[in-house]
Amino acid sequence: MADLKPKSEISFAGTFFSSAFAACFAELCTIPLDTAKVRLQLQKKTAVGEGIGVTKYRGTLDTVVTIAREEGYAALWKGIVPGLHRQFVYGGLRIGLYDLVKVFLLGSSYMGEVSLFINILAALLTGALAIAVANPTDLVKVRLQAEGKLPLGVPRRYSSAFHAYYTIVRQEGFTALWTGLGPNIARNAIINAAELASYDQVKQTILKLPGFTDSVLTHLLAGLGAGFFAVCIGSPVDVVKSRMMGDSSYRSTIDCFIKTLKNEGFFAFYKGFVPNFGRIGSWNMVMFLTLEQVS
Repeated sequence: MADLKPKSEISFAGTFFSSAFAACFAELCTIPLDTAKVRLQLQKKTAVGEGIGVTKYRGTLDTVVTIAREEGYAALWKGIVPGLHRQFVYGGLRIGLYDLVKVFLLGSSYMGEVSLFINILAALLTGALAIAVANPTDLVKVRLQAEGKLPLGVPRRYSSAFHAYYTIVRQEGFTALWTGLGPNIARNAIINAAELASYDQVKQTILKLPGFTDSVLTHLLAGLGAGFFAVCIGSPVDVVKSRMMGDSSYRSTIDCFIKTLKNEGFFAFYKGFVPNFGRIGSWNMVMFLTLEQVS
């Protein structure tokens, strides 16, 4: 991915479907960690006694175990259908368009290694464009994952992914499918840039080390590095995005950011960091390894 291919060698359809397949496979493997991450990001302290707060979930493993015990193992895969919808559309577009955007920025006659700046700029653009198209699938996935935090006895709003799409449109209007679009564009543009640009950069660095070749190990290490940079950079906007999609009480992105900062402090923006890194790190390892094999 690091070198710019001649335009004639780029097949958008081939890259799109290869990327979509790799993204969907990674989603299927890692969505339990994503469910844990969303629950941790959405949870708020409950007052008990005077000034004492308790939380239901305490860490990644406890969240996974609690969900499985109280709701069944299948609950860990809640949101998998819209998750696959999202990865097919978003994953296919963000990577399928990546090289094409670099060609657009540099010109079709350019040959050779692409600079880090161009890699970042291309990834920012493709991430923003792809999630603007895929936002409804992301919204439904978060809503379904958030269902489990409702108190016992409270009826669930959605019976399936397609029922969720229908209910949201009927009750909130068609444009409600793009709730949280602002932070979602910010989050996915930033994370896409961190993932794709850092993958290229880490891979180039590893290949310069003695004994390393363009192998499975290199792809796994580069994918893990991409995931780490993505989580460090993207966690704050990821928390705001999850809260806006899972909780309709926030009036805007700024309102969500200010309330979270005021009520819970700066480190609230890194809630779910461990499951987020576990999720995105493993997701990137699986996705890039799969993509390298099928493309």
